[in-house]
Amino acid sequence: MINKIQKKGISEINGFRIPNSLEIIAEVGQNHQGNIDNAIKYVEEFSKLGATTIKFQARNNKELFDSSRYNLIYDSPNAFGLTYGEHREKLEFDENEFIKIKKAINFSKNKFCCTPFDQKSLEMLLKIDVDMLKVASFDMGNLPFLKQIGKSKKPTIISTGGANLEVIINSIKAIDYGQDIYILHCTSEYPCTADKVNLSMIPILINKFPKHQIGISDHFNGTLTGPLARILGATVFEKHVTFDRSLKGSDHKFSLEPDGFRKFVRDIKRTEILYHRNDRSNIGKEDVFERLGKSCVASKDIKKGEIIKIEHITGKIFDKQKIPIRECMNLIGKSLSKDIKKGQEFDYNIINESH
Repeated sequence: MINKIQKKGISEINGFRIPNSLEIIAEVGQNHQGNIDNAIKYVEEFSKLGATTIKFQARNNKELFDSSRYNLIYDSPNAFGLTYGEHREKLEFDENEFIKIKKAINFSKNKFCCTPFDQKSLEMLLKIDVDMLKVASFDMGNLPFLKQIGKSKKPTIISTGGANLEVIINSIKAIDYGQDIYILHCTSEYPCTADKVNLSMIPILINKFPKHQIGISDHFNGTLTGPLARILGATVFEKHVTFDRSLKGSDHKFSLEPDGFRKFVRDIKRTEILYHRNDRSNIGKEDVFERLGKSCVASKDIKKGEIIKIEHITGKIFDKQKIPIRECMNLIGKSLSKDIKKGQEFDYNIINESH
């Protein structure tokens, strides 16, 4: 049975969602540590490893944070400044730096996605014309902001962390202006332990939002969630990436290093192949059976007209098969049209169909 989900061009074959292409997002976030050259390296490296989209984050910190939080002393091993505001400013890029990132992503032939955390950041990202916008889990249910994002009609990714189904429904209504919308199941724990990943939400979201692509925004410390989510029907996968999980910064420890991301992409793509229902008309005719498959032979001398019993049959490997041993049930209860000696191959030409 094949069903078409018209808006996204997704087919369902035997319950398995086959999109025109999988969306695999390398989430750099702020693992670049505020270094533009480092950010460009992320683009170049993870584009080669199978990402279809490279994602960053943008904050206008003085608009986003109240002065009480902006000026708060930030006593953390991951701090890049004395106060929380200084820490955040160190990790931000300005408009010109984001333009450089966009050029690098365009050169890599990937899509540029970025999360705006505030109105001014949204305006800046629209000005430089990013390919896709991302709604952070923190803004689920933020209907005024979602409406502003929706009005841009940019393809939009929504991360559902911290939101129940009612909030998700209302958020999608607010943001939907006819653009492509990708809904990602997310658990907002960093890292997310296996018992809290809750992949069972993926089929729920697929059933609730059949016109949209469904995926996972994954903070799990490993690659297993990718292929498992794919089996459940996910077609969009976001994974945090880093060059070194021991680097300073809160996100590095649950991010994938280059080889881990390569395997993440590889195994997601393998899942579709592994799940595919092959043509089974050739089963038993594989080369290994032709070369090493046992043929049915007589375990003792059998007379013409004698009824073949299970104890009359054994298997032996010959240069060329006649009746494969897996077909021995076709011989039992039949009779022979001529004598057969012990060790001799059975042949359908000497088997009587009835006795």
